[in-house]
Amino acid sequence: MRPTRKSDHKPKPRKEHQPEPRQQREKGRKGPISTKNLRPHKQSNAQTHRRSPSAGEDFWIYGRHAVTAALGNPRRNIQRLMLTPEAESTLEVSFSPALKPEIVGVQEIAALLPPGAVHQGIALLADPLPAIAIEDVIARVKNNPQATIVVLDQVTDPRNVGAIMRSAAAFGAEAIILPERNSASVSPTLAKAASGALETVLMARVTNIKRALELLKKEEFWCIGLDGGAKTAIGSVDLSGRVVLVMGSEGRGLRRLVAQSCDVLASLPISSAMESLNVSAAAAIALYEAARKRS
Repeated sequence: MRPTRKSDHKPKPRKEHQPEPRQQREKGRKGPISTKNLRPHKQSNAQTHRRSPSAGEDFWIYGRHAVTAALGNPRRNIQRLMLTPEAESTLEVSFSPALKPEIVGVQEIAALLPPGAVHQGIALLADPLPAIAIEDVIARVKNNPQATIVVLDQVTDPRNVGAIMRSAAAFGAEAIILPERNSASVSPTLAKAASGALETVLMARVTNIKRALELLKKEEFWCIGLDGGAKTAIGSVDLSGRVVLVMGSEGRGLRRLVAQSCDVLASLPISSAMESLNVSAAAAIALYEAARKRS
């Protein structure tokens, strides 16, 4: 998503998409569809490896918030925990007695991490979390009439995805959904930017965003695409009930078919002194607005 007052590029003219009014779409519904017999989404080995650390590549989580959250996540299989003496004396989280912390120097930890990583004297080596399918997300929110989900359409910067996950956790969103291709992989950089949210906010991968939105609509979700050129401001959009916030890529925004799959397109009004907002900043504002309308 790129909320701009004027685009950096000139797309070919197209007919303006007229989303179906919420009342009209809801009138024809016969109630939520059961997910009882849905088959879980299966990833190929190539897809799984593309979204997880490469074979032979260690997945380190570092920084106090990210590591503390990982230690408290029963789904996370941890292999090693490395602490400086200072970090050990201030660590306030319990973990399995079988996990023996390695007390080392700052430079020993830094040597295992990306250059310039701010690790705060604490890092752990872990296995990737089990894969989550969109059906798992739907099952998770089955009894939540106020559920919020974020869909990211080809957001490729891991820092942006991590920051969006952090905002999602802060404002009560249940899950992040991303495409299998052309999106950020789960990495130490993403985990650090998420500041622990990688352990609490579900992350699902789908092969097709358009079909994912269609499935969520059948589950009574109202899909709102953020588009800097939209005439409707997000403050005037109905954000009650089950909501999906759809954000486009850092450069091009929402793809045409994804935008057309949304029930409504909305913009974030900004000053003419600034052309655009970073996608993670825009997501934080949209998530705050949705949370504010629910409270």
